Amino acid sequence: MATTTTLLIYVLAAVASIAWLRSRNKSPIPATGSENIFSSYRTALQYLFHSMDVVQQGRSQFPDRVFRVPTLFGWNYVANGSKLVTELASAPEKFLSFERGVAENLQTEYTMGAEIAMNPYHIGAVRGGLTRNLARCFPDVHDEIVHAFNNVLALEGKEWKTMTVLPQLMQIVARTSNRLFVGLPLCRNQEYLDMNIDYTVHIFMRGQLIRLLPEFLKPTLAPLFSSKNSSLRRALKFIGPLLEERLAKDQELGADYPDRPNDLISWLLDIATDEERTAAALERRILVINMAAIHTSSTAAIFRFLTLTNALFDLTMYPEHMQPMREEAERVIAEEGWSKASLASMHKIDSFLRESQRLNSSGPLAMMRRVVAPEGFTFSDGTTIPDGAFLSVPANAIHSDPDNYANPEVFDGFRFSRQRKAGAATAADPDDAKASGAFFSGHMVNTSTEHVAFGHGRHACPGRFFAATELKTMFAHMLINYDVKAEVEGVRPPDLFFGEIRMPSSKGRIMIRKRV
Repeated sequence: MATTTTLLIYVLAAVASIAWLRSRNKSPIPATGSENIFSSYRTALQYLFHSMDVVQQGRSQFPDRVFRVPTLFGWNYVANGSKLVTELASAPEKFLSFERGVAENLQTEYTMGAEIAMNPYHIGAVRGGLTRNLARCFPDVHDEIVHAFNNVLALEGKEWKTMTVLPQLMQIVARTSNRLFVGLPLCRNQEYLDMNIDYTVHIFMRGQLIRLLPEFLKPTLAPLFSSKNSSLRRALKFIGPLLEERLAKDQELGADYPDRPNDLISWLLDIATDEERTAAALERRILVINMAAIHTSSTAAIFRFLTLTNALFDLTMYPEHMQPMREEAERVIAEEGWSKASLASMHKIDSFLRESQRLNSSGPLAMMRRVVAPEGFTFSDGTTIPDGAFLSVPANAIHSDPDNYANPEVFDGFRFSRQRKAGAATAADPDDAKASGAFFSGHMVNTSTEHVAFGHGRHACPGRFFAATELKTMFAHMLINYDVKAEVEGVRPPDLFFGEIRMPSSKGRIMIRKRV
């Protein structure tokens, strides 16, 4: 299958080379590689498997300005430097479209359906209902985490066992998220969970393949890659009757009937209108939000289970962090119990996860926007990005910039908790704005031009508060209840790179045992 897919990619590249050549218009904006057509095409091929290096080259070569990265059939424009990142993050939707950027990144029209791209109202359910109800729903989240870890890991005694991290964490994250989305017992139905995980994997892998197609071939070939219709049919077998029942109750009793479940279905029903109030339409949104919960938010800002996978790999590589975080978690739980509020006191755990995000960006680019103004988008330095172009920021390069972080190549799990501690000590001093800012900006959910794991600005990830709550609870639960170590001391499973995607190894393993 892999050989066939690779061959298809190169055949399509050859067939569409004329279209690609036509896209190589001269531009005053500098490009990585060379303006020469053939060397530029060579850089585009290099970008498929070494995108981090290509973007880093551009960031070093063109500081504090926009540069271009060649792709197979066009260009990615990259805003480089804090000032330009701020301008991109604050630009109105009528100039730089976040929604069109997400649609391009995930090829939403083909992988999820045109209605998802045209009316992403489900983001409001995440930003409003989900975030607003996190504290009330936290006992259910914690209960499902405990149950999922016990069931998925199935550890007995104190013997060390191997854990294939990524697939097992996908199961745990899927179960925990669906406790909030669809509740018991469906959140523990293995077939339903596997269906959601398969859908998630298909979205990202097939979406990347579809992105490689030239635009004129997508309407013909993209449906061959997409699984959206078959996934919807599978999903409705599990959840269709539940959705029909909930729709009927809301129709009969209104939205305020006693004991109405406080879950994603209700939050969607609160804002869904007209054609969106059907079982099939609602399930499309649940699939998409499940995809976001299992893999990434709909803003493409964070990979939830990838973040936890990377954090566990980092913990086995830097075990000196384990005991201080475990002591912190045990102290906080003893004093405050398990609650959303108590997580705010786990500064070291918050810092460790944020540092892991910093060094394990999900790809070379973040905050993708599409220019939608006919006149293009012009930065304050006079650089104009043409209408229809895609504009991003160099995430990995930002996170590894020595101007942003001392010793950026070093994993320092308590980097941000020290900053917060120093900021707290001087927060009362109005003359020490930098330290005070560190206290307020060093939290996992905070965004900045130096930390774009959750995006930044008006379209920062709306699900980051749920993500941080879920991840911190899982990580604290693991620290309290399990010991972990590297399968081979000092060796981290290698990441997988393809185009703009970076993933931890799906086969990577660690050693784990239960603390008794």
